[in-house]
Amino acid sequence: MPASLFTALVIATGFFTLSADGALAADHERDTQLAAMCTSCHRLDGRDRGIPSIIGMDQQAFIEAMAAFKSGARSSSIMHAVALQLSDTEIAVLAAYLGARAMEGKR
Repeated sequence: MPASLFTALVIATGFFTLSADGALAADHERDTQLAAMCTSCHRLDGRDRGIPSIIGMDQQAFIEAMAAFKSGARSSSIMHAVALQLSDTEIAVLAAYLGARAMEGKR
């Protein structure tokens, strides 16, 4: 393999790696931005002070709960409004993000 081809391949691989890292960072930023909306009411430490904890919640249970709030099958004017603002993709992102978080301070 000629040196110039090898150099071009290494550079291209480097750009791909940087792009992938940037995409992961952007995804994580999106996750935290979406979760910030939830954590304005739901506590990150997993404690329930009148508002149920969603940290560590089963992903499918979270998705089903949000669908029920969105459709009105589950009653809560605040959660209905929040659910209507979120796409199905955003709800799935939140489910994965919140489901993966350990309950801080509740170990």
